[in-house]
Amino acid sequence: MGDTRTSARRRRAVPWAVVGLWLAALVLLGPLAGKFADIQQNRAVDYLPDSADSTQVARIQDELPGGESTDLVLVYHRDGGLTDADRRTAAEQVAEVSGGHELTSEPRGVPSADGSTVMYPVSSTQPGQDEEARDAFVDGVRDIAEGGGGLSVEVGGPGALNTDMNKVFGTLDATLLLATLGVVTVLLVLIYRSPFLWLVPLAVAGVAAAMAMAAGYGLHELFDVTVTGQSGGVMTVLVLGAGTDYALLLIARYREELRRHERPYDAMRTALRGCGPAILASSGTVAAGLLCLLAADLNSSSGMGPVGMVGVLAALVAMTTLLPAVLVLLGRRVFWPLIPAFGSEPKARRSLFAAMGTSATRRPATVLVGGAALLGALALGTLNLTGSLKQEDSFTDRPESITAMQTLAREYPERSSRPVTVMAPHARADEVLDRARATDGVAEAVPGRSGAGWTEIAVFATAPPETPAETRTIEALRAGLDPQGAYVGGPSAQQIDLAASESRDRKVIVPLVLAAVFVILVGLLRSLVAPLLLLAAVVAVWGAALGIGGLVFEPVFGFAGTDPGLGLLSFVFLVALGVDYGIFLMHRMREESVKGAEPEAAALTALRTTGGVIASAGVVLAATFAVLTTLPMVGLVELGFVIAVGVLLDTFLVRTYLVTTASVLLKRRMWWPGRLSRAPERAAPPQEREPVAADAP
Repeated sequence: MGDTRTSARRRRAVPWAVVGLWLAALVLLGPLAGKFADIQQNRAVDYLPDSADSTQVARIQDELPGGESTDLVLVYHRDGGLTDADRRTAAEQVAEVSGGHELTSEPRGVPSADGSTVMYPVSSTQPGQDEEARDAFVDGVRDIAEGGGGLSVEVGGPGALNTDMNKVFGTLDATLLLATLGVVTVLLVLIYRSPFLWLVPLAVAGVAAAMAMAAGYGLHELFDVTVTGQSGGVMTVLVLGAGTDYALLLIARYREELRRHERPYDAMRTALRGCGPAILASSGTVAAGLLCLLAADLNSSSGMGPVGMVGVLAALVAMTTLLPAVLVLLGRRVFWPLIPAFGSEPKARRSLFAAMGTSATRRPATVLVGGAALLGALALGTLNLTGSLKQEDSFTDRPESITAMQTLAREYPERSSRPVTVMAPHARADEVLDRARATDGVAEAVPGRSGAGWTEIAVFATAPPETPAETRTIEALRAGLDPQGAYVGGPSAQQIDLAASESRDRKVIVPLVLAAVFVILVGLLRSLVAPLLLLAAVVAVWGAALGIGGLVFEPVFGFAGTDPGLGLLSFVFLVALGVDYGIFLMHRMREESVKGAEPEAAALTALRTTGGVIASAGVVLAATFAVLTTLPMVGLVELGFVIAVGVLLDTFLVRTYLVTTASVLLKRRMWWPGRLSRAPERAAPPQEREPVAADAP
């Protein structure tokens, strides 16, 4: 009797204690979550590796008199030619800018050859490294530089571009959070068909997101982890998407167990024991894959690893502690009107996934070969992927800085309007200047500030920014000036360094991710064959999803390039997240095999019992990543599209047909060299070949 009373007290106390601990954590750490947006760094140099030439240039600029400069270009243009009044307006406005701000030099107008345009380069060190001060300086110049009456005035240059990017990333977290919550809400209402149940996982996911932001802030403060707008946005999507997936799997298993256990506490404990290992392994694969990004050369990628990892771990901890506690406290009534009564049986009905699995197993070899051929054909679309995305093409809605860049490229074809910055040791500045002027492709080289043992030289190429001709000029400058100890940087050089680092990171991180995920799968499934099958499947999905992107990015969306980081980031996320669904399926398949089911019966039972919930999870995850496609940054649109398409391919094609048919063909060899591979085979009972569906998720 005493044991019974103790057990009853534990059933009441444990859920309340868990909820209390989470409330305390939210009160203590919640204020830190509000600071997460303040630590995000979105300058191009923040993405670069420490060893890059352009990074060294940016660091030396910080040490020059006045520190880092904010460089702008005021562009005055009139179709048919500028009038005298236009030139007076330009001169007056530039004088007003000079009078109201501390500039590094007096702006000098540079007219175009046809007289339709004049540009005034403007540079100031007054804002320094303070992003708010830089943005205020740019906005102040834009308030002064105004056109009208046919005269167009645009403020461009690297400083204006950074400001426009900051405005996008400044609203990114809130936009993503609200949009993702809205999408998840609609899907959960449709999935659960309950006026109450959807609120529980959604509220828990919101708590997990707050904890992840607080942890991300802690990583930055304690370990100086680089946090960018991109990594912050991806973390939000990961928390809500992966967290909802874990909730769907747990709630589906909990509903099953409520029919077998009278007390919700006992049902939840059994559900956690049943699906806990799969959820743990699932989150482990994502966390391990993201941690592999620590080996990246790019600061943005290496920072995304730990930032994404804390997001996934926050989702895991919340969905395996807070969610079970809340569900137990609410009891069965949270499922109203579809309440699973103790001792009842689920409504018998044909399962769509059981029917799909049965049809696939009639001719498994044909289905497997046909599906593999389809994925291979889709992967050929990668041949249509365009070259690296230029800065001027990185926005879906082009801001003023981009239109100014395009005007300058059109009106000054003989001279780049964006300088390449050379940092020369002060003792060799004259020699470096002469060598720079003598380099092929250089139109002009002008010395600038000196200090801290260095001299700044602005080099103007004859080719427009981010063209192959300008790239050759920058490479020639680096080759010719490196013996003099000079560094070559600036916006165009930064893009070259970004692309080179992305190429290096792919070669290093891809095998690391595959190895890390493989080790986790071997530990969970106790097999070598099953993990290899799952990895081959998700790699094929990644190739097919990228191929579909190649077929639509330029022809349909009109994108003029592909973000250099798309291949690596989409690989990490699709492999880590795609393996999740294979884990859910294979873990249930292994459970059935341990109980004595034959390979085909085990595969079909696993597909029947997990098909609905995994399909729901796949749709939710794809929808959350699809939210990225609504943002005004081309790189995020491309990333969201590829991951969303890949998740859907994995959910409805690979897992349902290809993994199932491969399991049937391999039979017990699937579990080699584990003991399940040596178990004697028996004929599968007829009823297991035509299973009925369990409860909906």
